Amino acid sequence: MYSMGELNKEVVDLVWERPGSNAVSASLFRRWTQGLVFSETEHTALEQFEGGPCAVIAPVQSLSELREEVVSLYETWKGRCGVLLFLYSVILTKRIENIRNEIEDTTEPLIDPVYGHGSQSLVNLLVTGHAVSNVWDGDRECSGMKLHGIHNQASVGFLTLMESLRYCKVGAFLKSPKFPIWILGSETHLSVFFAKEMCLVAPESPSEQARRVFQTFDPEDNGFIPDCLLEEVMKALDLVSEPEYYVSLMKSKLDPEGLGIVLLAPFLLEFFPDQDTGIPDSFPVYHYNGLKQSNHNERVEYAQGTALVLGFEDPMVRTDDTPVKRCLQTKWPYIELLWDTERSPSLN
Repeated sequence: MYSMGELNKEVVDLVWERPGSNAVSASLFRRWTQGLVFSETEHTALEQFEGGPCAVIAPVQSLSELREEVVSLYETWKGRCGVLLFLYSVILTKRIENIRNEIEDTTEPLIDPVYGHGSQSLVNLLVTGHAVSNVWDGDRECSGMKLHGIHNQASVGFLTLMESLRYCKVGAFLKSPKFPIWILGSETHLSVFFAKEMCLVAPESPSEQARRVFQTFDPEDNGFIPDCLLEEVMKALDLVSEPEYYVSLMKSKLDPEGLGIVLLAPFLLEFFPDQDTGIPDSFPVYHYNGLKQSNHNERVEYAQGTALVLGFEDPMVRTDDTPVKRCLQTKWPYIELLWDTERSPSLN
């Protein structure tokens, strides 16, 4: 059991301090000393005053259980240190030792002591209840070490611009959550994308399953696999995989020029030509960013727009190439966005 003084130190060390480092700077700490405050122009949108606490504010803005907790004790949370009080409450409820057991590198604090942004472990803790450091599905072995990922479908999803830059790969448990709400990560900030169409999070169709399985054999996300892997992909999808004839026939058909590769789009067209994903051709979408300066007219409001989700053929509609769109393309490769405002929403 901890004494009160020991408990306070354990919480502070977990959140702020890297072993052997100096104390966190006063300016960085000040950025986190804000309350959970709703915008004057969008009464259900939390406002973020400075960079840093989005790692708490963004998850609290999507998750209904957290929002209910904030509203029920709003007089407590809206005060000067409401964000930190809320974070410390989550940590003490989860228990410090349990969080330490889940974090991959226990020398890394939940808040970066140099830049002030929340770690992926902190985001995962608030989104999934587990402070694991990775975003892939399940656990992986690397050089004899077990690296922990996400083990169950999350209620709220997570997509990141870092995946479009090929720095990481988000798994299906975060990409396909229970509700059509996704936290969007940039290099420095978190915002929220959401819709009202529950069909967006329906169980995956056979073609979506095929895309996911194909991509497990294409870890670099090149959009193709070596033709020698075609048989394994077909077996994984319970397609006919008799190698002496059918697989050889499919290799010839899918690689007529003999390049030694199989492209994703022809593969899907061959085996799932008429699959309906159940997703409407267009649907309303919304984006939330808690920073005033990142919003149109510097007012924290939900940006509204329309999403078009097209097939894997060449899309007929092309909209601007923005960070929000590139982030969403890690979930819907051919999504197009038409926003109601002249200025597209910002990830930062």
